[in-house]
Amino acid sequence: MELEELSVGEKAAMLSGASEWDSRGNERAGIPSFVMSDGPHGVRRQLGEGDHLGLGASKPATCFPTAGTVANSWDPALAEAMGEALGREAHDLGVNVLLGPGLNIKRNPLCGRNFEYYSEDPIVAGRMAAGLIRGIQSNGVSACPKHFAVNSQELRRQASNSVIDERTMREIYLTGFEIAVREAAPMAIMTSYNEVNGVYAHENKHLLQNILRDEWGFDGMVVSDWGGSNSAVAAVKAGGSLEMPSPGYTSVRELEGAVKAGTLSEADLTARAGEVAKIARLTRTEGVGRNDLLKDDIAAAHHVVARRVAEGSAVLLKNDAAASDTDAVPVLPLKPGTRVAVVGDMAKTPRFQGSGSSKVNATSEENILDEFNAVADSTGVTVSGYAQGYDRQGTANQSLIDEAVALASSDSTDVVIAVVGLDERSESEGLDRSTMAIPRVQNDLVDALAATGKPVVVVLVAGSPVELPWFESVSAMLYIGLSGQAGASAAVRVLTGQVNPSGHLAETWPLRYNDCPSSGWYPAIGRDAIYREGPFIGYRYYETADVPVRFPFGYGLSYATFAYGNVTADETGVQFTVTNDSDVAGATVVQLYVAGPSRSGEGAAADAGAAAGVLRPVRELKGFVKVELAAHETTTVRIDFDRYTFRHFDVAANRWAMESGIWTLAVGSDAEHLPLVTPFAVAGDVDAAPADPALGHYLAGDVKHVTDAEMAVLFGREVIAPGKPTVFGVNDPISSWVDSRGFVARTIAKTLTKREAAVRQKTGAPDLNTLFILNMPPRAMSKMTQGMVDSAMVDAIVAIANGHTFRGIGGLIAGFFRNQSANKRTAKELNHD
Repeated sequence: MELEELSVGEKAAMLSGASEWDSRGNERAGIPSFVMSDGPHGVRRQLGEGDHLGLGASKPATCFPTAGTVANSWDPALAEAMGEALGREAHDLGVNVLLGPGLNIKRNPLCGRNFEYYSEDPIVAGRMAAGLIRGIQSNGVSACPKHFAVNSQELRRQASNSVIDERTMREIYLTGFEIAVREAAPMAIMTSYNEVNGVYAHENKHLLQNILRDEWGFDGMVVSDWGGSNSAVAAVKAGGSLEMPSPGYTSVRELEGAVKAGTLSEADLTARAGEVAKIARLTRTEGVGRNDLLKDDIAAAHHVVARRVAEGSAVLLKNDAAASDTDAVPVLPLKPGTRVAVVGDMAKTPRFQGSGSSKVNATSEENILDEFNAVADSTGVTVSGYAQGYDRQGTANQSLIDEAVALASSDSTDVVIAVVGLDERSESEGLDRSTMAIPRVQNDLVDALAATGKPVVVVLVAGSPVELPWFESVSAMLYIGLSGQAGASAAVRVLTGQVNPSGHLAETWPLRYNDCPSSGWYPAIGRDAIYREGPFIGYRYYETADVPVRFPFGYGLSYATFAYGNVTADETGVQFTVTNDSDVAGATVVQLYVAGPSRSGEGAAADAGAAAGVLRPVRELKGFVKVELAAHETTTVRIDFDRYTFRHFDVAANRWAMESGIWTLAVGSDAEHLPLVTPFAVAGDVDAAPADPALGHYLAGDVKHVTDAEMAVLFGREVIAPGKPTVFGVNDPISSWVDSRGFVARTIAKTLTKREAAVRQKTGAPDLNTLFILNMPPRAMSKMTQGMVDSAMVDAIVAIANGHTFRGIGGLIAGFFRNQSANKRTAKELNHD
């Protein structure tokens, strides 16, 4: 039987899940159910019914470095190798659709989920994601890039409205997805929870139809984030294919009713069902569901892949000579005969991934202390001792610092390896960080170790930037991020010189949080998250506004040194030479930045105000290549131009445009160190048109002083954030009930808030279930309860929130029995009984 021959109800049933992780198939049409699983950096195949927050047991799988760490490799081929391993494990664990990668733009360093995202730059994010997607899908498994789109904070993530101007959205927040779709052809894509300019992402026709399908050519399945569907009917109209998890049969009835009433075209319903059926048919694999991943060589081989990815992603941030070193030789790599004191709780009890739905049950686990001991004979680097150094939960304990200082000061110690960073409470789905600082007890430890006079090498464990008050006092610093289950051995191999570090930062590290462009309005505590900084995020802001940073975008050191020369440009790209002028082999990331046409006609001016063209940052990354060179080797590198190099989005014309004029091409190792600069004449399709002077502070990137009037010019409309609601609706989060007039609703919200804080303090980890409930709007209850709650019952719950307690409870009880009866009728109809 063909899909088109199915009844309206049968097609509608295919557009929502059958369980937490399974789709609904249709036996009559030969369409099987398929399995979805979280998997940005490891397959989380849960047992039984499972849950979507990573709390339930899952089958062992390789835990690879997180996306925020992998991005520091700037190596799409390495991401592809990781994707091949991920896809193989997904296949063997019976997973058809792997929910990842996450490639939302890192708008602010405090986003709790930044460790799952690649970069502040869409070119890096898109190219790295494309590599991973190609690798995953080479196994006949669908990748599912997420969260589409403009999703930048965890607070109120299910009930937030991202308010953004069209040009910034297109150029910054959508371009990474565009690259992934065009270059890797993912079979599925996941929408985000939030609204985008007032329309939920899963029912946003502008995003899903006009841009994703019509402009980019995507022909796959669009799945909601779990509980992220608002209206099933609106989603089908807009291009949303599948809502997850199971909402029971409520959505089926809504879709049937809409078709019957003529408010929904059956053709749209059939098209969406066809997209779901396509995934079911394309990802059918033989022999899936094996449970012997640990019984063969796959786990061991993939552990090696995870180590290789971690090695390629480690970033050397500092490497000075020890004060006592008269030859001024850098501390790293550690020389044979060096005796190291290993200090830090995370050196013995590792943290290598974040919290939430991406958490993987790793097949093995390493720690830095054991790995140093394991290579002592082969490297000549020995461990003089270990000290915990700090309490993992941040409780002050001077005796731990004293013990570490005594070990560091000992005559048996030459160098101190201090492993510090963010704890498990700091980086999690559902929770944004409150500060860019690491725990004070760890800062106190590093200060005390540096005061001993011994060289201190900091190994930093964190999924996103942190403030470094002691940076000038330490000799060296290696950033390993959240480096996966093989991260410890990778770090030790870098420290001992078995691997030459080649990672470069995929995001800017500010000196302090207040330097961040959006620090004054992030995260948005109300309904509207207004992106008033426009395109000036990350390096685009720091370079344009001339704000000093700790590390510029793209920064990374090596045990080798590199020189650039002989730059030329032609109609199709730029070419130059790179020389390794050291005695050791190494790799570096060469980066191409462009600046728009200047008034002088002689290249980019020193500030944005002298630009002749539209508003834009002083420079933007447009290409990169990771180059490996033997000692004293020279190679010629070419970076080709592409559709993204010179374009900007013309909002008035609703199209991409390219300005004619003399542009500036700059090549180097990061956004600030660009030794090669050359002018280049671009023959575009529009003349350079100066930016509107009414943009005011935007012209110099000074977004912290932008006025509401200037923002209205950027957005093309007046933008006003609403105040607190006086009446709660189905899309206001449970957390907002703290302001309810009703005692019951107010008590529920306050109790949940206190419980989450208490659990986090007691266990050292976030209470993910409670956080999810607090961020959840009532309408999600009808999407997350497998049919136990329908929309009428949600209305009754909202009545309770608005102080109508008894009326709401009565409606809830009556609605429950009415819904149960309706579900039985629908199930009987679908089963043709």
